[in-house]
Amino acid sequence: MPNHVYKVVELVGSSDESVTKAIDSAIGKAAATLRHLGWFEVVQVRGQVADGKVAQYQVTMKAGFRLEDGVSPGKD
Repeated sequence: MPNHVYKVVELVGSSDESVTKAIDSAIGKAAATLRHLGWFEVVQVRGQVADGKVAQYQVTMKAGFRLEDGVSPGKD
């Protein structure tokens, strides 16, 4: 099995329904533009309160995608 190299990006997802939907939104959008997206790690969860209730969830996460073999980072 070959060794892989991953690039890590930071994503922020938001939802007025749940933390899970905020994560799903960010991962879904990233997966549409990044190939080989393989994992995520939640870094921070925060939200907005309005009228004594949670109005919105916001999740900051790191996500990793595998760089393709034969492609050197930083070279075209």
